[in-house]
Amino acid sequence: MVHLTKLLSSSSCSRFPPSHVLRFTLLLLFVCCKTKALLKLPPNVSVPAVFVFGDSVVDTGNNNNRTTFARSNFPPYGRDFEGGIPTGRFSNGKVPSDFIVEELGIKEFLPACLKSNLQSSDLVTGVCFASGGSGYDPLTSILESSMPITGQLSLFKEYIRKLKGLVGEDRANFILANSLFIVVAGSSDISNTYRARSLLYGLPAYSDLLVNSASNFLTEINELGARRIAVFSAPPIGCLPFQRTVGGGIAKRCAERPNNLAQLFNSKLSKELDSLNRNFPHSRNVFIDVYSPLLDIIVNYQKYGYKVGDTGCCGTGRIEVAILCNRFDSTCPNVQDYVFWDSFHPTESVYKKLIAPILQKYLYHFK
Repeated sequence: MVHLTKLLSSSSCSRFPPSHVLRFTLLLLFVCCKTKALLKLPPNVSVPAVFVFGDSVVDTGNNNNRTTFARSNFPPYGRDFEGGIPTGRFSNGKVPSDFIVEELGIKEFLPACLKSNLQSSDLVTGVCFASGGSGYDPLTSILESSMPITGQLSLFKEYIRKLKGLVGEDRANFILANSLFIVVAGSSDISNTYRARSLLYGLPAYSDLLVNSASNFLTEINELGARRIAVFSAPPIGCLPFQRTVGGGIAKRCAERPNNLAQLFNSKLSKELDSLNRNFPHSRNVFIDVYSPLLDIIVNYQKYGYKVGDTGCCGTGRIEVAILCNRFDSTCPNVQDYVFWDSFHPTESVYKKLIAPILQKYLYHFK
């Protein structure tokens, strides 16, 4: 088994040998290498793989080799990750992508699609296509020099072609139809890009732009064979430390405008998913509310065992994120006291508290 793993280790989701000889080996690896599920799945529900699209909240390293400010493959990022290694995850440790596959018993970490040493055996259990700084608004990825969501879709199409070469068309179609697709985007649009758009777009018009783009993306992945699609809401953007700093006044309260835009977008997105489900009756496009549970943790942080809910652990905790949170910045002595790791992203601890209840609440929708 060790030799076979080494044989497969030079692959990526867009570059590996499509050999039919590997099929039996890959299926064997899929069966024997799953981790123990932490979550009890609903009756008659199995999830062979997880595929994640979106932004820095779920990116597991796809930006590492991009020329962009939206990177995190350097200290102090990853200080609490396995081995203390910065992998390109925008946190001190694991991110939602990892906790989702772990909770489902698929594997411990969800690898980035563009990871240089990605193994072909990983492909049958899912990869992450997300890119930090991406969003539903096409302008967002231009401003952030990130991979646009349309680029993530192109990688997914290439992935499907390679997967069929590895496991055959029937098994590939089974994997696509039964896997869980996670879409997490909108944060960068609301937090950053809307500033550039605000002269031309009011909140209702901009939320329409985001929802229309999201709908186009979701229509495409439905047409490509996805049947279980979890679409995460925008979080309470105005309560992120950076937004408190620039828009929260002297008291650094939650900024109202970003939160209003997030809520308006979420309301329209939920209704759009209902429409998509009518257009794709064999699919389940499910709206996942993360706004409410995350806001509860931020506002009532002491109830959850935290001591600081309005600033991040890195640097001053008010503006540092991505390249501004680097090895020259000090970090808090105990990250377990903090809701946020940097001025934009929650800590591993918060992600862990969020993901298990969310999965438990919404998985039954995918029966």
